[in-house]
Amino acid sequence: MLDVTPKAAPAEPHFVTQDWHAYTGEQHDVWRVLYERRMADLRVNGSDVYLRGAERIGLCPDCVPDLTVVNEKLRALTDWQATPVSGFLPAPEFFRCLAVRRFPTTVTVRPREQLDYLPEPDIFHDVFGHVPLHASPAFADYLQRFGQIACRAEREEQIQGMARLFWFTVEFGLVREEGRVKAYGSGLISSHADCAHALGPDCERRPFSVRAVLAQRFAIDRMQDVLFVVDTFGLLFHAAQEAAEALGIPPAV
Repeated sequence: MLDVTPKAAPAEPHFVTQDWHAYTGEQHDVWRVLYERRMADLRVNGSDVYLRGAERIGLCPDCVPDLTVVNEKLRALTDWQATPVSGFLPAPEFFRCLAVRRFPTTVTVRPREQLDYLPEPDIFHDVFGHVPLHASPAFADYLQRFGQIACRAEREEQIQGMARLFWFTVEFGLVREEGRVKAYGSGLISSHADCAHALGPDCERRPFSVRAVLAQRFAIDRMQDVLFVVDTFGLLFHAAQEAAEALGIPPAV
């Protein structure tokens, strides 16, 4: 999970092992409640690419996902892997993981009393929200390309620019499918309130433009005032390179 908080204290990356057999019945039930609540809405408002991905990697309400099983399916589809971590990673380490098709994935389960909001990442946000899109070749290629470019960001404004691109695509992206705007960003996929706001009258939805995204500030502690709509995921791959050029990120040696 990427820490995009500008004032966050530095943290060392902590890679861990998922002990799937240690999850309790209560934790499996929390997953079930979260899964069923969100899927009821996403079948209408979620991207078809996301929904196909969730099916292809075997997500279901029965239990917390076993990343070993998920990764077997992902490896065959796009060679991506969900890599267990204990929490937030600083941006440079997070970007390096993406560059080699590894997605840092928190493996904790939120408590039942925090079903609707959790300030830190958990397995529902990371696996339910993010990982199904990694089964899409177009999105998988974009995410790796993003990581490769972001690894070369050196100046603070370059890092912040790439964080904005990540925020308005991977975390809070919208896509137009069959004439309708649908959610694909993990912050929208995993949160009913954020998704409803993003598709409602109080959020300004603008056509996706790299320069507009790089100029748009965001806040992590409130609903988004402005979001961006892409027409296809294939455009995102080229958007990453356009962002690199706009930010002056040097090319790979």
